[in-house]
Amino acid sequence: MITPLGNRLVYPFVYLTKQKGDNCLFYRFAIMTFDRKELSNEQLIDLYKKLLWPRMIEDKMLVLLRQGKISKWFSGIGQEAISVGATSALQEDEWIMPLHRNLGVFTTRNMPLNQLFKQWQGAQEGYSKGRERSFHFGNKEHHICGMISHLGPQLAIADGVALAYKLRKEKKVALAFTGDGGTSEGDFHEAVNVAAVWDLPVIFIIENNGYGLSTPVNEQYRCISLVDKAKGYGMEGVAIDGNNILSVYDTIKGVRDYCIRHQKPYLIECLTFRMRGHEEASGTKYVPQDLFRLWEQKDPIKNYERYLIEAGVINEMKVADIRNEFKEKIESELAIGFDTKPVVADTEEELEDVYARTEVRGQKPGVRIVDNSASNSDIGHPTSDLRLIDAISQGLKQSMQQHTNLILMGQDIAEYGGAFKITEGFVQEFGKERVRNTPLCESAIVGTALGLSLEGYKSMMEMQFADFVTVGFNQIVNNLAKIHYRWGQNADVVIRMPTGGGVGAGPFHSQSNEAWFTKVPGLKVVYPSTPIDAKGLLIAAINDPNPVMYFEHKALYRSVSGPVPEDYYEIEIGKARHVREGDEVSIITYGAGVHWAEDYAAEHPEISIDILDLRTLAPLDYLSIRGAVQRTGRVLILHEDSLIGGIGGEIAAWIAENCFAILDAPVMRCASLDTPVPFSIELEQNFLAKSRLDEAVQKLISY
Repeated sequence: MITPLGNRLVYPFVYLTKQKGDNCLFYRFAIMTFDRKELSNEQLIDLYKKLLWPRMIEDKMLVLLRQGKISKWFSGIGQEAISVGATSALQEDEWIMPLHRNLGVFTTRNMPLNQLFKQWQGAQEGYSKGRERSFHFGNKEHHICGMISHLGPQLAIADGVALAYKLRKEKKVALAFTGDGGTSEGDFHEAVNVAAVWDLPVIFIIENNGYGLSTPVNEQYRCISLVDKAKGYGMEGVAIDGNNILSVYDTIKGVRDYCIRHQKPYLIECLTFRMRGHEEASGTKYVPQDLFRLWEQKDPIKNYERYLIEAGVINEMKVADIRNEFKEKIESELAIGFDTKPVVADTEEELEDVYARTEVRGQKPGVRIVDNSASNSDIGHPTSDLRLIDAISQGLKQSMQQHTNLILMGQDIAEYGGAFKITEGFVQEFGKERVRNTPLCESAIVGTALGLSLEGYKSMMEMQFADFVTVGFNQIVNNLAKIHYRWGQNADVVIRMPTGGGVGAGPFHSQSNEAWFTKVPGLKVVYPSTPIDAKGLLIAAINDPNPVMYFEHKALYRSVSGPVPEDYYEIEIGKARHVREGDEVSIITYGAGVHWAEDYAAEHPEISIDILDLRTLAPLDYLSIRGAVQRTGRVLILHEDSLIGGIGGEIAAWIAENCFAILDAPVMRCASLDTPVPFSIELEQNFLAKSRLDEAVQKLISY
């Protein structure tokens, strides 16, 4: 029975003790009791059916696994009450972020079983077109967000969804699952902390089943109960019997009302047990057999079924009828699900599905496309002379005016205006709901941005320095980048990356790390060098439904100026700019390298230098790269990034493979040293590629 205590819900049965003779925590419970509250007989039976349905599906899946008809399975047997109870307590259009053992979420949301069977066997007719396995998929129609193998990042996505609900003043909650092992990850701390600080209506459920794969909970944490963590974040929490369907349903229904009424998050620890291995191949030899005997007595289905029979809600004949009905339905759905076509790989479709489709160029309402890709292009329209930093700020401000669903997030970006003052004054014009200071938690804010995207919002996150992206790397490369390819969900997110050296900021504030992200399918990588491109490419990035890494060079912020159209316009992502015409040597570059190349060309009028500014590093403009090769036959690739692993190596390889016949010399590279960026100005100047540009050009010309 759940009893109120202040604002907390207390379930009075549970305490933990160390079991003698083994290395495992052991739960001791009072006898499981059920309290139907105001539920009708029909509602009680409906919960029984929802609880039994995933169990019977799993029983069949284990048979299919032994027969070799599926390759892998993560069993939730013994934990069904949590998934079913939680999902039943929510509205159907409230987002849930499930994990491996939450089959009951998918079945309670009435996802067609034949379609699930197709998914589990890797058929192209499944939800992920054969690109994902088991429960690593989602579906917008059913408001289920697909997990990734890293267990913590799901939690922050719930923050973003809940923020969308809060901004629209909708009476909804987001719900995310994690396990006892997942609470050890930094993503757990970050997501729970953000939800608490921002007062977001999120329900965090910890499924504490005693083990993270084979690691027992006493090797995962030292607090007596995981729900005690809630206090440290200034939020409420409760530990409940996760095997009691009525307790789970009633608790989450009440917690949902609390979260909506108070606009606050809530942490629920559901105590349960995994009756099978982490996945079937891992086995359960590490689990003391006494625990299986104990938890068998607490089986969520057997106990609830017994209660319904004893209460006269249902009889054994009705139970048998339901089971027979389900058995027949499983077989019929299985016949449909296994009647699939062989997987046929279509390379063009595979590549197309990496990105969400963008609107056709020139057909976007309310936005002008500026084509300044040629060295002698006329940009037209009234212009103002702006510094690069002012052009970025103007593009961001006009985007905020254009898109009322655009949310800005970052450390110190509100009243302070950001580390570089790009958002100075924004909070006065757009308010703190849309211009949001964040805690120091890059991973959670990237996840929050993705969650906003699930609900149709656009977001811009400012990494205070590009160097700090490492602590948000997982969310970017595994969640943002892959989500459209995996199950067709776009990630409408721009991450601004103040980058580059030349300002004496040392190894943790000066790195050029753009090449890390060009390797990741699903990300677009933009790197402007001029004010006109900085504004136009930022607007294009915000309009693009795909995740865009937008690099902006700190040393260029206030040192580079130029004419910038005053209106709202785009520069096309994926199209390079021909900066300067020449016929002796082509310098292909981007960012600060463009200005190094222009300065060098001005200092050496005796050399006819052709300059191509890539502007976009993913996708690359191969047509323009080929044009640069054709114009001179001699190519130098210049970038501030270090040599090894820089994008110059990839471009050089492409030229060698595709333009060999029009080359007059080997493709050469000029890059920074393969060292961290030093602090001393003298050492930094020696580090930068600029110091070796003359040597590289002379070597190429004299070849």
